[in-house]
Amino acid sequence: MKRPAGIAALTMFSFVAAVIAGVAAVSLAFPGSPLEPMWHLNPRGHDVLSRMHGWAALLLAVVSCACGITGVGLWLARRWGYALAIAGLSIHLVGDILNVVLGVEPGAIIGIPIVAAILVYLSRPRIRGTFNGRG
Repeated sequence: MKRPAGIAALTMFSFVAAVIAGVAAVSLAFPGSPLEPMWHLNPRGHDVLSRMHGWAALLLAVVSCACGITGVGLWLARRWGYALAIAGLSIHLVGDILNVVLGVEPGAIIGIPIVAAILVYLSRPRIRGTFNGRG
């Protein structure tokens, strides 16, 4: 089966997201570790997540696993991978919208059209058809 380029790209994005979320989880679970400097890229995010204590590491570990499983499902063209991708992207879209509307993270406005475009792409019949009949 020839995998659409967009699905291959989304699969790789899922795997990269899994690694990033996993590394972030480890860095929060072990404060002061050699991974700590990565938070210089997002000090505000680190502050917010640090206040959650161990829950943040657990949450990011769950996100990491979900992204990894979604990537596998997309790569294998399974319906459950497609469903996980739609669910994860929908949650991401709602989060971005809430962050912008509530003024928590105005920069999240950049993600709204990107995630919406990916969801539109995934809803195209030819793309949806890639996942038909596969568990």
